[in-house]
Amino acid sequence: MNEKKPVIDTEKREGSIEESIEESIEESIEGSSRVSVSSAPSERSRFRYSPEDISIDELMRRQGYAKAGAHSAVKTCAWLKHSMNGTGVCYKSSFYGVTSHRCLQMTPTLLCNQKCVFCWRPTEVEADFPDQWDEPETIVSESIKAQRKLITGFGGSPNAVPGHYEEAVHPSNVAISLSGEPTFYPKLPELILEFEKAGMTVFVVTNGTNPEMLRKIRPTQLYISLDATTPEMYDDICRPKNKNLWKNVMESLAVMKEKKVQGVRTVVRMTAVKGLNMTNASGFAELIKIAEPDFIEVKSYMHVGFSRLRLERANMAEQEEIRVFADEIAALTGYQYAGESEPSRVVVLSQNGQLTNVG
Repeated sequence: MNEKKPVIDTEKREGSIEESIEESIEESIEGSSRVSVSSAPSERSRFRYSPEDISIDELMRRQGYAKAGAHSAVKTCAWLKHSMNGTGVCYKSSFYGVTSHRCLQMTPTLLCNQKCVFCWRPTEVEADFPDQWDEPETIVSESIKAQRKLITGFGGSPNAVPGHYEEAVHPSNVAISLSGEPTFYPKLPELILEFEKAGMTVFVVTNGTNPEMLRKIRPTQLYISLDATTPEMYDDICRPKNKNLWKNVMESLAVMKEKKVQGVRTVVRMTAVKGLNMTNASGFAELIKIAEPDFIEVKSYMHVGFSRLRLERANMAEQEEIRVFADEIAALTGYQYAGESEPSRVVVLSQNGQLTNVG
């Protein structure tokens, strides 16, 4: 594999990820009524409707999602736009060699068994369980079709880098991490294989609550979101629908260690929420040791989207605070600093201080 020296991305590009996501969310939340729950943060006044008052399909439409079959969805991220226009790339490009404008971000289901306080998605709206699951082949073809429709405007854009649109219509990576918990889709192993047949590397991001499915899948890179160190913290931050899910997360960490033997690249990703889960580095370190991942991503909570209904801007850590927290975890786990992206407020650690590209 292609080893890389530590990556440091600190450039403040025009149209930062925070601004781009927030801008897209602002466009999607126009409506007729204002939210008026007094216990939520002051920025609530920026929302013009309560997410609980509209259907999941309407909410998806307003947020720029494109349906892919009966229950899957695709949405382009802000970094795809930046990459198309030559104004920046996602940290997955800097860290792992993913081409941002050729990355397809999708989910095979909107169902989720957690309501994380930091989620920028509208966890207040419940998705319906499908009457019938689409076949993996259908999801892949419909996802690519939806992605191509979403990026059509770049084909004639004077701002786009020549050749990038032609490359983008043929995605080379899929991030199964858009919304919902992907392990709810019963044919996830087959879906991964179908995306690979289409010439893509496959990233899967899971909350770790379904260890049995994790045993079955072999994506290119597997992420487990680890956002708490105790059952009590987990209940407060991740707000699971089943109070027994914490033990599943613990089991999934052990499964992650097993996946490395199968050639799966592994990442433990932590969403650091200032004032909620940045005080127990030793607790995180002990859990990370169970999984022994290839990489650890320590990423700040971003005060965007519907998370503003639940948290304050003060809960978003500065890059220096993320560095300090990541340094503590590195010291406790034996991992080494391997890079960072200031626009995304993330630091990545690896066992040898090196990063390797996928593929």
